[in-house]
Amino acid sequence: MSHTPIQWIAAAVFAVALLHTFSAKQFERLSHRHPRHAGLFHLLGEVEVVFGFWAIVLVVSMALFAGGGTALDYAESRNYTEPLFVFVVMVIAASRPVLRTAMSLVDTLARIAPVPTPVARAWLGLAAVPLLGSLITEPAAMTIAALMLAPQIFRPRVPEAVKYLALGVLFVNISIGGTLTSYAAPPVLMVATTWQWDSAFMLATFGWKAALAVLLNATVATWVLRKHLQPAAGDEGAAPEARVPLPVVAVHLGLLAGVVLFAHHPVVFLGLFLMFLGFTQAYERHQSPPILKEALLVGFFLAGLVVLGGMQQWWLQPIVSALAPVALFLGALGLTAITDNAALTFLGSLIVGISDESKYMLVAGAVAGGGLTVIANAPNPAGVALLKRGFADETIGAGGLLLGALGPTAVAAAAFLFLG
Repeated sequence: MSHTPIQWIAAAVFAVALLHTFSAKQFERLSHRHPRHAGLFHLLGEVEVVFGFWAIVLVVSMALFAGGGTALDYAESRNYTEPLFVFVVMVIAASRPVLRTAMSLVDTLARIAPVPTPVARAWLGLAAVPLLGSLITEPAAMTIAALMLAPQIFRPRVPEAVKYLALGVLFVNISIGGTLTSYAAPPVLMVATTWQWDSAFMLATFGWKAALAVLLNATVATWVLRKHLQPAAGDEGAAPEARVPLPVVAVHLGLLAGVVLFAHHPVVFLGLFLMFLGFTQAYERHQSPPILKEALLVGFFLAGLVVLGGMQQWWLQPIVSALAPVALFLGALGLTAITDNAALTFLGSLIVGISDESKYMLVAGAVAGGGLTVIANAPNPAGVALLKRGFADETIGAGGLLLGALGPTAVAAAAFLFLG
């Protein structure tokens, strides 16, 4: 089969975007070395900007080679529901009433645990919150976990290697922790309707294995972190925050539940988001500043991935369809690192006559590899945006994340491959 020049251009732009992602930390360092052009280097060093920037380059290239109408038609044909949903759910999940409710629950459990409270709090943040993602969706779980763990683990005084291990565990656990239901993990969502996988099937086939891997990963990471888990600033000796009235909490949780329930209907969840913004203005004294900038950057990143990823089907799908089940698992595990795992499983759902074993291997590999890179799983850019300030140069290196995620990825892969 011959391929069009536009397809080759799209593949080349996608490859450059990947290289840019892996070298983003170097641009941030250049911004410190060359103050005169610091603004440009800082922009190029923002991981969340990379795919949106190169998506614009792709659309402009399409306009030059195939005409403006073709480029515009392609851009408008993409489905931007996921970027919009992640933006909305990040802002609502990070609101003070929602976050304080989650933190209060975790603190209560941590205080009654038979281990030091900081250790219990860290373990719950790395284990319980990712598993909660199966109910409130993975992006919401990532937002809550990142904001809870940031002051305790992702601090300048904690060694970089330890932080990258914790980050890898968080990303992997979020990716597999959403597989207890059929609607919370983006790669599962892409195939659930087509393959008729309901939540009962997911729990029996994937969920319990994922839960065991999550608990093991969190336990190992917490043991490594134990010497660095001091009480977070403000835990001791600071005036307690004013309590948020229960009706305000109820409204926030209700709006969050509505957004999750209508995650595939942007007309509905955007309407709920507008109601949320109005409510926060009416009761501003019970709110924290919304994380609009961080959420917009994540939405921009995911929208760019939608545009760039939509032109990669011509080379990705033949690879996916040609692999035997075990090879498919390993291939999905590796390909997930360089392309969004939801896009990968979506391509698999298009294969006619794919066996049940291959279906399992494809999804298992895609979710197991969801923590290897920032682009591997949709919630990862949210974690990067919320946690990067705790790392050197205020950036998260792709190499550090990859190394930190290798161990927990191996645990997840072993759980899906070898557990009955």
